[in-house]
Amino acid sequence: MTGFPLIPALAYRMLPYRPGGLAMGKALAAWIMMAGAVAAPAMGPRETVETAVVRVINLTQDIEPAAKSESAVPRQSADKRIEIRRIARDLFDFEEITRRTLSRHWAARTQDERNEFVALFTEVLERAYINRVEAYAGENVTYIGEAIDASYATVRSKIVTDRRSEITLDYRLHLRDGRWRVYDLQIDGVSFVSTYRSQFDRIIQAESYSALLERMRKKSFEANVAERAGKKL
Repeated sequence: MTGFPLIPALAYRMLPYRPGGLAMGKALAAWIMMAGAVAAPAMGPRETVETAVVRVINLTQDIEPAAKSESAVPRQSADKRIEIRRIARDLFDFEEITRRTLSRHWAARTQDERNEFVALFTEVLERAYINRVEAYAGENVTYIGEAIDASYATVRSKIVTDRRSEITLDYRLHLRDGRWRVYDLQIDGVSFVSTYRSQFDRIIQAESYSALLERMRKKSFEANVAERAGKKL
């Protein structure tokens, strides 16, 4: 996308005619045209996804195998995982994913509660995504479609494994702050958001939100301990 060519023409049509107001009209139309160009994202949804995935796969293939039991993860591998997380945070809109996952329970949370849950859930999703990409490292990734509907888009891809089986990955994106960000990922038709939403809602209904939060804290703590010990998560 390179801008919105119809904006200047529409701007002129919308301006009422006033004697001597031509200069002001031109200035306003130019401002609207500039605003439209600035609003256009630098990359389309497919390019956004493909660029990020290629970078993650390249980093993943270079990561040394985790050391066994007592050995620490090599420093180089740890640094690359940090870089992978940074790429994931640029690609995924974790706040929007969390809001959609908590669904009706989101509105009842305070801003501090939301911030904590977003941080905890981001760790869970990052690890899930990294593990999934690591599992598919070396496989053939093909992008088979892109559909854009205003500020929403879907990028469809598939992975062909060594055994010739196919796994579909559909990225759901929306425009936020002038960039395409992923708010859901479907693997073989199974949505990350829907899966976690069902799990979280079940825990909240059976126990409480506090119980869910405590589980998330514990999961985060255990995962961090495992990662420092060099174990695959």
